[in-house]
Amino acid sequence: MTGGMRVADAVGRGLAKLGADTVFGVVGSGNFHVTNALIAGGARFVAARHEGGAAVMADAWARTAGRPGVVSVHQGPGLTNAMTGIAEAAKSRTPLLVLAAEAPEIRSNFHVDVAGLAAAVGAVGERVYSPASALADVQRAYQTALGRRTVVLALPLNVQAAPAVQHGEGATTVQAAPRTYPPGPAREAVTAIAAVLRGADRPVFIAGRGARGRAGRASARADLERLADACGALLATSAVAKGLFRGNPWDLDVSGGFASPLAAELITGADLIIGWGCSLNMWTTRHGRLIGTGATLIQVDDDVTALGAHRPVHLGVLGDVAETARAVADALAGDGEGEPRPVRHKDGYRSPELRERIAREVRWRDVPFTDDSDGQRIDPRTLSTALDDLLPAERTVAVDSGNFMGYPSMYLSVPDEAGFCFTQAFQSIGLGLASAIGAAVARPDRLAVAALGDGGALMGVSELETVVRLGIPMVVVVYDDEAYGAEVHHFGPDGDPLDTVRFPPADIAAIARGFGFEGVTVRSAGDLGPVRDWLAGPREGALLIDAKVTSSHGSWWLEEAFRGH
Repeated sequence: MTGGMRVADAVGRGLAKLGADTVFGVVGSGNFHVTNALIAGGARFVAARHEGGAAVMADAWARTAGRPGVVSVHQGPGLTNAMTGIAEAAKSRTPLLVLAAEAPEIRSNFHVDVAGLAAAVGAVGERVYSPASALADVQRAYQTALGRRTVVLALPLNVQAAPAVQHGEGATTVQAAPRTYPPGPAREAVTAIAAVLRGADRPVFIAGRGARGRAGRASARADLERLADACGALLATSAVAKGLFRGNPWDLDVSGGFASPLAAELITGADLIIGWGCSLNMWTTRHGRLIGTGATLIQVDDDVTALGAHRPVHLGVLGDVAETARAVADALAGDGEGEPRPVRHKDGYRSPELRERIAREVRWRDVPFTDDSDGQRIDPRTLSTALDDLLPAERTVAVDSGNFMGYPSMYLSVPDEAGFCFTQAFQSIGLGLASAIGAAVARPDRLAVAALGDGGALMGVSELETVVRLGIPMVVVVYDDEAYGAEVHHFGPDGDPLDTVRFPPADIAAIARGFGFEGVTVRSAGDLGPVRDWLAGPREGALLIDAKVTSSHGSWWLEEAFRGH
């Protein structure tokens, strides 16, 4: 025994030593001691108002910080409340460790099948089996999370309460995680990619989640740009990697349903598309329509199960994105040393004329549109463009799901990929506010901007109190069309009744003021004066903008998505 130390204490302190320095959660009796032990070990605890919000905060923190997130929940309903956030994280391959108290007695009203719940949403189920194995179990779970997996670690109440067992001097300590190296590609694969690039005239790179920085490693931007410069490729990203190539003159921004007309034109015209850590799913390829007839498709990923999972590829390469791009660039150089020699194409994409056109047309805000604002409701394009001009460049934009989501996603620029938090793998509404909180905790140096629909805002409304309690100077923008807009625009054209998806007006700005926010209602661009004043001021509190937006038709991305339904 270790001087009365419980297993719960040893587990919490051990996790803190492994690097768990920020923990989100809602505390109940089952996770009380382990959470306090984490705090005693030096971790910061961020209390949410709902376990679903806590899980999403930890997910967003992990995406933004590039390190495993940790969430602590009570047994039974504490875990089930968190399951939507856990499902989102698991589907996104977010490195996340869920500390789930467990009632082991099957007749307990708190008993649930923890491992079964984890498996049901694609997470990894782990368990603290006994006092003797507790620290080894914790270290195994944390190490698994480091491998970009969401892990649900069951903490049985009886094991937590037991005395920690000492087998020697190091029994109540954990060892540092072993140093790991990213997987390098096979030499044959590098040669094959280089050969295809030498023969391509119009290559396009699409970088995804696997190209983002993580676990102390920089993003693959520099390596991908070096290779792109060598072969004349244009650069694009999936939605989750938006901002990765920010500032590059050949950046097309996001591929897929969010792509601007110019970006879609150039991607469709490519004779070679390489997905770098990108799943090439239906959203990123517009159900395959962005892949031109006769185009060669290559996919690079460090997960072998991802290769060809959504679309058949001509070449699937197992390897880390940065390592693979670096090796291919060296292969194009011929000797494996120095900068690669550019591959010249007489009809290649990288012409001065195209560079000027990209600068002039590739952003959605530069695409002409007819302003639908009518004095009572503001066009979401007009709103988003105005906010892009008002908000500081150093920002983190977190976007909820819904008909509105294309507007903040594509009209609000971000400084880099860490400035965009896109929790859409599970397509649940109601996650956006919690995402922004987690991102803000990870990057307090940037202004957090939560972009929500009215449905998602009211679904996650309890976390407004968390924003105020934490003193986060956040901007929350609610695109308020008084409906579940996606369903309105999906089923409305068929003449179906829409009473179940339309709602009476709600004064969301007043609701926010009740929580301690500053609240402003916006019906036209002229109503944005208070927003300008708040941004110019000390920003001591948080601001919510209840934007009453036009809704005469579905957003362009939604119309595109519905073609595949």
